[in-house]
Amino acid sequence: MNIHEYQAKDILRKYGAATLRGITAESPEKAVEAAKSLGGGVWVVKAQIHAGGRGKGGGVKVAKSLEDVERYASQILGMKLVTHQTGPEGKLVHKVLIEEGCRIKKEYYAAILLDRAQSRLTVMASAEGGMDIEEVAEKHPEKIHRIWVDPAVGLRPFQASQIAFAIGMKDKAAGKCAKLLTSLYKAFVDKDCSIAEINPLVETEDGDVVALDCKMNFDSNALYRHSDVVELRDFTEEDPTEIEASHHDLAFIKLDGNIGCLVNGAGLAMATMDIIKLHGAEPANFLDVGGGASKEKVTAAFKIILKDPNVKGILVNIFGGIMKCDIIAAGVIAASKELGLRVPLVVRLEGTNVELGKKMLAESDLNITPADDLTDAAKKIVAAVKGK
Repeated sequence: MNIHEYQAKDILRKYGAATLRGITAESPEKAVEAAKSLGGGVWVVKAQIHAGGRGKGGGVKVAKSLEDVERYASQILGMKLVTHQTGPEGKLVHKVLIEEGCRIKKEYYAAILLDRAQSRLTVMASAEGGMDIEEVAEKHPEKIHRIWVDPAVGLRPFQASQIAFAIGMKDKAAGKCAKLLTSLYKAFVDKDCSIAEINPLVETEDGDVVALDCKMNFDSNALYRHSDVVELRDFTEEDPTEIEASHHDLAFIKLDGNIGCLVNGAGLAMATMDIIKLHGAEPANFLDVGGGASKEKVTAAFKIILKDPNVKGILVNIFGGIMKCDIIAAGVIAASKELGLRVPLVVRLEGTNVELGKKMLAESDLNITPADDLTDAAKKIVAAVKGK
């Protein structure tokens, strides 16, 4: 789950991290009121969307007068902001953050994320702040400094200081940076984040070290522990079908292909998408119905898949362990009849009650193509979609 910059900064402040004052606005008039409330003579108008690269896309503007604030807010609110993370379709801006300006001496980068290879959290930092960290990692990997944190003891003060000195901070600035990194680490652990990133982290001319931007993503599997985080969810930033899928407890991600996938188990779902691509087509979605899906859940999954106008065929791939093949068959039949299925449907069943499931499909009088194994299923659905 993602949240907006202003929400991430609210969390950081609760952990003692230094940020600039800011107020959100949903209209140019409210933006001007926000700037007046903040005071000063320079403000930054920032689009609030769940994507990075906003500045390059025209979503961040420095305003040196109230007239500029109103003008930039008018330009940004309601625009389709396109960045390298949104894709060409962009994201509609519903809200801006009006933030006080500051005199920047130097920009840095800092982040905490899970290093799966080390099974530990990693604190990353670089003196190349404000840039795409992926570009820095590719062209100048030596400029990215890392430390790994033992989960039993957490981030130690000397480690936070070590990172601050490594990126070139000195004296009091290094101490303030270490304090901010410690706050970021505490927030990451307490809130079950999957990534917490500050870009840029800035040293100001006044000697402060401030999180000028902040991005936080959260482990969706841990949200049951964080009702306060769940309340920050912005449904306008999410795909409507993914929202609907979450209501049915379905793991669903929309993709750009034309073959809908209904699978049980995340690993099997990934393998199904891979083999579709191997045989020359593209999956339209990732969809894991889980191990204990009901007939109603399978029907809901079919409905969600068919809401995508790009779907020209559906591949059902079930390995029945906890999930019984006859339950899947019942859901497939019910959904096909209810929706008047008009696209090719290939079903591969294996595992618990497989013979009963196959018998139910064969006796349904529906246009369902059975498959013997995953390769056979992929070949059949790709051929059907391509009209072969």
